[in-house]
Amino acid sequence: MATVAKQRALDKIVRLSGQGLDLVHLWRECAEPIASAIPHYWAPCWFTLDPATLLITSHFDEGVPEVPPEWLEAEYFVDDVHKLADIARSGPGLSTLHEATMGNPTSSPRWQANMQLGGDQEMIAALRTRSGDVWGALSLYRDPGQPMFDAADKAFLHAVTPYLAEGARRALLFGEAVDPDGSNAPGLVVLDSNLRVESVTPGVERWLADLPDGEWETRRVPSAITAVAARAVRTAETPGEPGEIPMARVLGRSGTWIVLHGAALVSPVSRRVAVIVEPAHPARISSLLMSVYGLTDREKDVTRLVLQGCSTTEIAETLFISPHTAQHHFKSIFDKTGVRSRRDLAGKVFFAHYEPRVREQRAARPTESPPPRWPAGRTSVRHRQRRCHQRTYTWSARPNA
Repeated sequence: MATVAKQRALDKIVRLSGQGLDLVHLWRECAEPIASAIPHYWAPCWFTLDPATLLITSHFDEGVPEVPPEWLEAEYFVDDVHKLADIARSGPGLSTLHEATMGNPTSSPRWQANMQLGGDQEMIAALRTRSGDVWGALSLYRDPGQPMFDAADKAFLHAVTPYLAEGARRALLFGEAVDPDGSNAPGLVVLDSNLRVESVTPGVERWLADLPDGEWETRRVPSAITAVAARAVRTAETPGEPGEIPMARVLGRSGTWIVLHGAALVSPVSRRVAVIVEPAHPARISSLLMSVYGLTDREKDVTRLVLQGCSTTEIAETLFISPHTAQHHFKSIFDKTGVRSRRDLAGKVFFAHYEPRVREQRAARPTESPPPRWPAGRTSVRHRQRRCHQRTYTWSARPNA
């Protein structure tokens, strides 16, 4: 009977992950089938991680509105086992706290903190796509006296996490890269030794409020800021790692990608940390956004040339591949992006990613003259080839992508 329940739960999660839900609705809808397959204490705890750095970028838990600051400090400051990044990098991508402590969790500060909240057992699974990218993590808890998480529980999570990762990756298509050369200037946040805001530069408040769990009016520091700051301090205190600048890319509530850079400040009085907050430059996130579609490196190259208007022959010549190989890449790209032709691909990218931004800019500046159009009619092959190399497009993400 348990096997039937797990299969039903798996089928439901597969359906939900393919529906293009936003993150909050995806997590909420998937909580019920997970609970039916793996009974656990309170609601599942979800995290999104930056695939490039594995730093925490957001947190969702129906029972705990925000990550306790001490939990984040322990995640990056305290020497302990069962940390999210370690599990995400591991081969299995899944672990229980009892296994990590060789059956003796009492020695773990993490277990002691969990017990204060009633959670004796902890099982964490990385949300890893089949291509290996980690987009988040899921943790489940059981209170004292409950059966241990067993092989069947872990097998279920191994089966569902690739789908949850794909669902999270699709949800991140709701973001949009913005041009930092405009009016959205970067800002600086200086934190004291307790990771509380000490000072900020003018205008940074809007970025802090836009981060997933940021509430500038109440001076609540967003978890992504704390995570980057904690990593910066940790790096500064670790011999052999001078000069490393922790960085995270976070999807803001408004759909804007935000880049965070952390650096520990040398002070004879106390430890301080600076975090630079800025809108993401397209050059920094184009690879990440193309990865949202699951494209390979070669498919990214082909897609860029398709968007630039290059023909199959031009793409083949530019990438030193045969037209047949180019057609093979087209088919894979179309399958991953849900279109049927190069025209559909270009149209989808434009109307999902560019047109909304153009419309917003027009609304903000209604008297502005219309943007220039490419000349009508056919152009020479040489001109099109030159245009393919000269024109550059930025990838961004918006709803209904």
